[in-house]
Amino acid sequence: MTSPLSSLNHAAWEALCDGCGRCCVVKLEDEDTGEVHYTNVACRHLNTETCCCSDYENRSKINPSCVTLSPDDLAIIDIMPSTCAYRLIHEGRPVSLNADALSVSGKVISEEYIHEEQLSEHVVDWISTTD
Repeated sequence: MTSPLSSLNHAAWEALCDGCGRCCVVKLEDEDTGEVHYTNVACRHLNTETCCCSDYENRSKINPSCVTLSPDDLAIIDIMPSTCAYRLIHEGRPVSLNADALSVSGKVISEEYIHEEQLSEHVVDWISTTD
């Protein structure tokens, strides 16, 4: 089955993103179950107030673990937050228009202030891959 996302041009693709920043938080994967847990720790390149990447065009070069979706590569769509427009459209569900309520602005801290060993202490339940 072809996703309706694969037919989007670059401008339409980019316009779908509401800029919530949820995909830019550090995720932890349970080694036993494969379950993905979101944290309140954001990528060091995310401005935690505006939810904008400091180098969006080069994001996957400056951060190899950056979540980068494209119309041609939806392999990681299942780890996107359940509120993500790309995921909702891919799953044939309606898209929420309340971007402010979804934003991580003021709710996350930059990974530059957290030691990797502390990440498990920052798991949150307000971002999830399930409803």
